Amino acid sequence: MRFKKTSAATATLVMALAMHQGAQAQTNDADALMALDNDSLRGEIQTRFDAALAASNDGGVVNADDTRFVWANEAKAQCGIALGYLKSGTKDPVSVGKCARATALMQDNTRRVPVPLWAAGEAPAICEDPKLIFFGFDIAEPPAAEAQQVVDFVAGNFQTCGWNSIAVVGHADRSGSVEYNMRLAQERATNVYNMLAEKVPANMLAAPASKGEGEPRVPTEDGVREPQNRRVEIQVSK
Repeated sequence: MRFKKTSAATATLVMALAMHQGAQAQTNDADALMALDNDSLRGEIQTRFDAALAASNDGGVVNADDTRFVWANEAKAQCGIALGYLKSGTKDPVSVGKCARATALMQDNTRRVPVPLWAAGEAPAICEDPKLIFFGFDIAEPPAAEAQQVVDFVAGNFQTCGWNSIAVVGHADRSGSVEYNMRLAQERATNVYNMLAEKVPANMLAAPASKGEGEPRVPTEDGVREPQNRRVEIQVSK
């Protein structure tokens, strides 16, 4: 993707104007989405994900001197995270809001300013958020389609984001013994690690690690099955 050089002050102004122009529409879209029932929301988020996926593979978007490609990648990531939550029956307002915002900016055909989002010294959200893959109960194999999307996203953006270190960490919920969950989380991490190893340089990957049930996203009592805690986190750093 090609970007013309610009000053940090100009980049900041451009970003601020773009945010101002789309902020109200994006907020209303996110609020409307969160008001939907889970099935309807899943359909709406899937539509946005499909649009972002198509845009990210469109040669005209990829090679254009504008920010659509970056926003398409962010929409793909955030909408994918929202779909992961919905698979466990959870409406996550953060990822839904980011999905709505990124999709709106991706589709904003009025902006053709060749300014990278990180020109003002701030990396785009796609470069910061940990990447999550959620698992079924007592299952070590990652869901094929969702996991491949996340792996492809990481592999496709490590150069853009300047990542030079990728850690794969497995987690489990609190159903089962501590020892069993440690092994299960390790198997989850190893499976995702193997997928990444086919896509990114080996020297970027740390050995797969397990936290077992020790670091839940949602604190629960012992023995509780919690879908958000059954996950692998792909943690990236520069």
